[in-house]
Amino acid sequence: MGSMKLRLFGKTLLLGLAATLVSCSGGDTADGDAEDHKKVLKFSAIPDQNTTELKEKFDKWAVYLTDKLGVPVEFVPSSDYKASVEMFKNGDIQLAWFGGLTGVQARAAVEGASAIAQGKADPNYVSYMIANKDTGLEKSDTFPKAIADMTFSFGSESSTSGRLMPSYFIQQITGKTPEEFFKTAPSFSGSHDKTAKLVETGQVQVGVLSYKTFDKLVAKGEIDAEKARIIWTTPTYADYNFTAHPALETMFGEGFTKKLQDTLLAITDKDLLGAFPREALIPAKNEDFDGIVAVAKELGFLR
Repeated sequence: MGSMKLRLFGKTLLLGLAATLVSCSGGDTADGDAEDHKKVLKFSAIPDQNTTELKEKFDKWAVYLTDKLGVPVEFVPSSDYKASVEMFKNGDIQLAWFGGLTGVQARAAVEGASAIAQGKADPNYVSYMIANKDTGLEKSDTFPKAIADMTFSFGSESSTSGRLMPSYFIQQITGKTPEEFFKTAPSFSGSHDKTAKLVETGQVQVGVLSYKTFDKLVAKGEIDAEKARIIWTTPTYADYNFTAHPALETMFGEGFTKKLQDTLLAITDKDLLGAFPREALIPAKNEDFDGIVAVAKELGFLR
């Protein structure tokens, strides 16, 4: 009887040790699962329009990319333009729909980051300068120097089409910075749609914004093109792009960035492309934005 108890005790001890080993091993497995769980492709987009609307649209992108890439994809909203660059810089997101300026800022901050796609319209982008109807200004091919006496709004301080390139053209044409040119210091609305609304309602007399956003707002009936009139169109420049973080290669394996690029370029769904809005996506490379780099450095937006 005593020997039987001893054998049972020994068996219990062995089972206990085995359970402990399994538990330890299971801890490693859990850690592994946790690591796998962390491998989520997170992407964002500069909030150049209504942020709620952007989230609804880009959540659909997350579902689509998850299905096509075979990895979990999550859209992470950004509070403002600078925040999107910081998230990319810190590795909190691995893919972003940037403007020309935020794109070059992000790539400058992260060695190995690359522009992989852009809208079909983006190599030849323009900004619209719009004015409230009460100013009496009409559309012209000549820069409207009379706006120097009027109130004026840019979009975000880090916007390519809503601040950087218009500032550059103002300086090139007038020989003065916007701060020197306008009698009243320009304001910043924060986004293209807000600029359009400020001009339409007369809260500011003149503003500048992305032509894509303005055309979309007019088409949807959200802005009256008679009350907020296009008075001048800037020369062309390169703008929006998808920029990929080099961490994608270590997270999902060598060649994943190319797979992601191919997936983006193959998109034909009008609903998905309408999130930008764009007719199609085409290849992009860092060199496509050398002009933006030069202007950004000249105006002090990039070191």
